[in-house]
Amino acid sequence: MRRMAFGCLLLLAALSGCSSRFVDFAPNEEAIYEHPLDEVWPRVRTYFSANGFIFREAPGGAQLETEWREEFMGSKVAAYWHRYLVIAKPEGPNRCKLVITRETRSANKALKAPGSELMWGVDGRTEEDPSGLGSDVTTRLAMQNVTGDNAILGESQHSARDMVLEWKVFRNLAPGLSRNAKKSSESPDVVVTKDAYIECGVPILGLGKLARPGNVVLLGELHGTQQVPHFVAQSACQVATHGIPVTVGLEVPRPNQERLETFLASAGTEHDWAKLMESPFWRSPYPDGRNSEGVVYLIEALRKLRGQGLDVNIFAYDQPPLEGDAREEAMAKTVLEVAGKSPKRALLVVSGNLHPRQVKGLPWNPDYSPMGLRVADQLPNVFSLDIAYNSGTAWICAMGKDQKLDCGVKPTKGADNGDRYFVQLFNGRNAQGYHGIFYVGTVSASLPAVYRGVEPAGSTQATSPGSAPAH
Repeated sequence: MRRMAFGCLLLLAALSGCSSRFVDFAPNEEAIYEHPLDEVWPRVRTYFSANGFIFREAPGGAQLETEWREEFMGSKVAAYWHRYLVIAKPEGPNRCKLVITRETRSANKALKAPGSELMWGVDGRTEEDPSGLGSDVTTRLAMQNVTGDNAILGESQHSARDMVLEWKVFRNLAPGLSRNAKKSSESPDVVVTKDAYIECGVPILGLGKLARPGNVVLLGELHGTQQVPHFVAQSACQVATHGIPVTVGLEVPRPNQERLETFLASAGTEHDWAKLMESPFWRSPYPDGRNSEGVVYLIEALRKLRGQGLDVNIFAYDQPPLEGDAREEAMAKTVLEVAGKSPKRALLVVSGNLHPRQVKGLPWNPDYSPMGLRVADQLPNVFSLDIAYNSGTAWICAMGKDQKLDCGVKPTKGADNGDRYFVQLFNGRNAQGYHGIFYVGTVSASLPAVYRGVEPAGSTQATSPGSAPAH
């Protein structure tokens, strides 16, 4: 079969001893049909129609573009839209392939790039194709001209080739095309619980190496960004759709556990939101980013995934008012309890980036034992990742000149490594106690959830500092 470079040295090798060609939840080779294009294309059209997509075709060619379809419909923070451009290309007289490009737009600003509101690109409309099917400029013009309920309201956008869907289509169509179709063992091991009904975004490079049954992945974050909760939500979706049960741990006070579980199992009604948001945690006088609208987005995304039949769960593990070593010990105990009760689940545990470290000591306390070190002492497969990001902003609480805690939107300094999420491992654990990094692109501040009123939170909403009361 044709090999295809995936375009990035950050792509990790497949799991040792595994014969699959499916790497990091994404194939590393193209799907080639051993049939002519005119035989394959009608079945491609049928596939997308059967999966509920409305599409239009370019005249005179094997090319279609689906209409926008909303996922997590109705959520003010978790909703996003996606559509596909599908092009069939001949690979000789009796062979062909599909190239599928996915475009995603999100109500969350997590992937919005600087200057994205401007129109960069070339207008693709021609005499032969007056609609400009697939043109970036035509797409944006259409969005600007749409009004009412049909408007695409996404704040961020991202386009990428979707080889995962290419293989889903191939494995659906190939058996019906010929008795001599490739055996499944000759294609990447694409195992999904749904077909094209759940969209999880561009595969996160490197994630599939770590997010495996029984593994605990400790994610050391920068509080108060939109990108980290989006990264975790997308990760949970990609893990769960590949048949791996996943549990997300949040640095939220443990007394909120029952509220989280109740909301996750709910229909997301106004009453359900009010019960979740009435907790004092969401109304702290010094919100430090852990109770941001981005975290609400993450919780809502997990609820929606659960509602679509995926095996996702959530737990809170912070233990206020404990501090220092006592707090680290209590948090580690909770993580160990959850892992012990769910040995076949993948755990994604999010915290400030001091807690996941797997080395003893801090510059101001050489005897300090972080949560990550305590968990790794008890479990074999514990991976600690530090956050990496491009410069931007975050909602941060820091001590001001008057020795009072100052919380607000503040600039952050990082390094530009592109706009695609990825995980990269080091050659072993580094001096800070991390096995690698997870990269989330340019960061943007996520305000406290009750400041923005992202979802119903009872009969009253808090207001942001300096703003007028909500009416």
